[in-house]
Amino acid sequence: MPTDSSHDALKARVEELWTGREGLTHDDTEAVATIHAAIDLLDTGAARVAEPDGAGGVVVNEWLKLAILLLFRVSQMETIEMGPFEFADKIPLKTDWMARQVRVVPGAQARWGSYQGPGVVMMPSYTNIGAYVGDNTMVDTWATVGSCAQIGRNVHLSGGVGIGGVLEPANAVPVVIGDDCLIGSRCIVAEGARVGDGVVLGAGAVLTGSIPVIDAATGDELGRGVVPDWCVAVQATRPRTFDGGEFGLSCVLVLKHLEPGERHDKSALNDVLRTHGVST
Repeated sequence: MPTDSSHDALKARVEELWTGREGLTHDDTEAVATIHAAIDLLDTGAARVAEPDGAGGVVVNEWLKLAILLLFRVSQMETIEMGPFEFADKIPLKTDWMARQVRVVPGAQARWGSYQGPGVVMMPSYTNIGAYVGDNTMVDTWATVGSCAQIGRNVHLSGGVGIGGVLEPANAVPVVIGDDCLIGSRCIVAEGARVGDGVVLGAGAVLTGSIPVIDAATGDELGRGVVPDWCVAVQATRPRTFDGGEFGLSCVLVLKHLEPGERHDKSALNDVLRTHGVST
């Protein structure tokens, strides 16, 4: 969803506030209201920090990142109480989950300015400001969704998954996870890496913007930091020779290409992964 033209005036004002940010204080009620209006767009899913452009790339709405940075500048530390729990922070936690049609298990937290679509399930986990979590996605136990990360619909972020945040610089592309993905336990996806639609990423895989993605069938490098749509991929190494000897450097290996729309049947998936000694 590219930024709506109805947001142009708000965008222009946020950019103006950013230019004069050194003089901003929490007492500037107009500036604070403007910044809050931008954050509310993120909070409700009316706008996103970044999104796929439909042509294999990602569009970054830089002004919304600037709004997040401005929010930290004009917000003061305060005591935040939720039931028996107390926090000390600048950004409040989200509430009113029933009205949002989101299931939140005790121990799960999400900051105001993040978005969770209807049907999202949050086990004990953490979602930071600017993040977008699409409809019917599961954020499993001890998973973290970093600032501005973009998670698609019908995704399963398994236990302990770490999705890195990319807030600064404002024009940097954040992590993007496509629709219908299964991200295995303890995976780390960071530094603006991208996982396409329908990907199964095996447990423990590490994907950053510089990690090579290799096709196991051909040995070809498909790119760096981007796992293509509809495939099964796992953590691997490839040998490289240095003055001190031969060492295995991390890569992500595409074991199998799936048909678009092919579901992640657990038994079939396990057969593929067991063949290569990998689990989800």
